[in-house]
Amino acid sequence: MSGLRERKKAQTRLTIQQHALRLFREQGYENTTVKQIADAADVSESTFFRYFPTKEELVLWDDLDLSFAERFRAQPTTLEAFEAMRTAMRDTFAELSTAQRQHLQERVELMMSVPPLRASLLDQLIGATRVMSDLLATRSGTDAADPAVRAVVGAIVGAGFSAVIAVQDNSGADFTELLDETLSNLAAVVPTRD
Repeated sequence: MSGLRERKKAQTRLTIQQHALRLFREQGYENTTVKQIADAADVSESTFFRYFPTKEELVLWDDLDLSFAERFRAQPTTLEAFEAMRTAMRDTFAELSTAQRQHLQERVELMMSVPPLRASLLDQLIGATRVMSDLLATRSGTDAADPAVRAVVGAIVGAGFSAVIAVQDNSGADFTELLDETLSNLAAVVPTRD
């Protein structure tokens, strides 16, 4: 039963987010109120705030970190840690449907173009960096605060962000391919420690 409840919650979050993105397209992020989003999604404002504490959180939310972590942990132990991380990242994005990719692209464009969202994106990147550091440290038998772990994860996050910027500059580019190519280039210069 809890699986069904969690799926329903995730679907409600997604529905609210989809209505919000449509309203942002139509009238702009700043001009769209929480009340308008709640009305469009056919939920109360209190329900909106139960799912998203702020309007910024609504744009930032997805479950990619969880999906990535599961894929990373599932990588064979014989695979070097950096390559396991690269494979997990590639697979996480490659398995998104066309609609999910468009949804992600729209959210990224908002994050990059609205100053308060850019600031929130930095917080999200810091959180992702911590998650990835913990995963890499566990796999490598080191500490997440190890400078080598932080350097590798920082390089990976930076590569991901550069792929985001490249897609922004060339809207026809495929993010998954750019990310994998960037990480492939990075693999040639990043020292490995398993």
